[in-house]
Amino acid sequence: MANEPNQEGNQVSMEDTDQAANKPADQGGPEVEQQGIAESASAEAEGLLADKGDAIGSERVLNQDEIDNLLGFDASSTDTQDRTGIQAIINSALVSYERLPLLEIVFDRLVRLMTTSLRNFTSDNVEVSLDNISSIRFGDYLNSIPLPAILAVFRAEELDNYGLLTVESNLIYSIVDVLLGGRRGTAAMRIEGRPYTTIERSLVQRMIEVVLADMKAAFEPLSPVTFNLDRLEINPRFAAIARPANAAVLVKLRVDMEDRGGRVELLLPYATLEPIRELLLQMFMGEKFGRDSIWEGHLATELWSTKLDIEAVLDELPMTLNEVMNFEVGQTLLLNASPSSTVEIRCGGVALLSGKMGRVGHQVAVRVENSVHQKALLQIEGPK
Repeated sequence: MANEPNQEGNQVSMEDTDQAANKPADQGGPEVEQQGIAESASAEAEGLLADKGDAIGSERVLNQDEIDNLLGFDASSTDTQDRTGIQAIINSALVSYERLPLLEIVFDRLVRLMTTSLRNFTSDNVEVSLDNISSIRFGDYLNSIPLPAILAVFRAEELDNYGLLTVESNLIYSIVDVLLGGRRGTAAMRIEGRPYTTIERSLVQRMIEVVLADMKAAFEPLSPVTFNLDRLEINPRFAAIARPANAAVLVKLRVDMEDRGGRVELLLPYATLEPIRELLLQMFMGEKFGRDSIWEGHLATELWSTKLDIEAVLDELPMTLNEVMNFEVGQTLLLNASPSSTVEIRCGGVALLSGKMGRVGHQVAVRVENSVHQKALLQIEGPK
């Protein structure tokens, strides 16, 4: 009797197992539930892998603009001032013009001088503006010159080196049109595919000489430099004045004549500016070109407080060397001065004051009565 419940219990459990195994699919057996969980988990994992694959693919794939931006190359831009990426690393050896603070003031002065001189040259309303100043390699600049153009090679006589001035085609035709009496309100006609004529070259040469004269005047307060035109070139290969890797300062000037105009580019290699580099490194105030009033005041204060040794000369006797060599101990020299004679006071051999000799207490003193400088002026100008 004790084993009966166990047999019944075993029998019931086996029947329940069979029933659960023979249960139809729509009633949701354990195998169906496990299969559904596995399918949902695999679908979720596939979705995660797909999203991760898309993210990985989007990180690795770059379009051409992104690659150019990363490398720092921009074919549509010729400005070398703001470069990034690998191109900035390559050009990091270039010297920045900002290390020469006085150079920008010189070019600002050049703009004002050119505005006046070109107005007189063309008898027209001319406006000259400074676009930008940048550093560039000489070889890169020759490759970036828009042709056709006229390249003027000039020589800086005192600096013993050369520079380059480029006149673009738009400005060439505009200058020719203005000087030959072209009507206003119409753009200058450009004829491509032919070399510049002798008349065009002669007129542009006259304008270049005016610009070089203004450059001489702009550098005059800093250092006298004479710029002489050496030759005119059409092909940039014949205008090589420096090695392609040498650094240079590029100044872009815009010349506007109402509805006409163009650009003038001035290139100065750093080798040309080297003789006056110390002057260009000076700090400036206004247009005094390196003059510092604060330092002048400090120097004047120190000079007033400087101690000097002065000499009181009683009299001078002209003597021969033989008489001087025969001096003996105890010998008396007779002077031509009396106690009331004027004593000359000198500093470093230069006569400054004159006065009378006397005594103050136990010390010999000289009372100043006149200034030698004022006396000399009275003798030159005469009595009033």
